Amino acid sequence: MRTISTPDAPAAIGPYTQAQISGNHLFTAGQIPLVPETMEMVTGSIEAQTEQVLKNLSAVLAAASTSWDRVVKTTVFLTDLGDFAAFNAVYARVLGEAKPARSTVQVAALPRGANVEIELIAEV
Repeated sequence: MRTISTPDAPAAIGPYTQAQISGNHLFTAGQIPLVPETMEMVTGSIEAQTEQVLKNLSAVLAAASTSWDRVVKTTVFLTDLGDFAAFNAVYARVLGEAKPARSTVQVAALPRGANVEIELIAEV
C-alpha cells in the first residue's frame, strides 16, 4: 500500500489520509469543500461547494498520477437531495466524458457543516 498526500487538497482533519493506493486502485477519503490553503469551508451554493470538492479530488487524482477518466466509482453524500439537479450539473461539467458508476445518498449531516462530500475509487 502507498499513501497519497498533496498540499493541493485539504489535509486530513482526523486520523486518516487523503488516499491510499492498493494494487492498481486508488481509494480516496471523502472530500468536503475545504480550501486547501486556508482549511476554510466554501459556503453558499451547492454549486460552489461541489466545484471545490471536485477540485480537491482532482488534486488527489493528479498526485496519484491518474485522472477522472480512470475513476471507476464515486460515492456522493448530500445533506439535501433537493440539491441533486444543481449538484449533477456541476458534476457532469467537471467530469466531462468520464462516467464512473455512482451512488448518491442523502445524509443527516457532514463534517464542518458541508452540504456535499464525495469519495472515489480509481485505477492507477
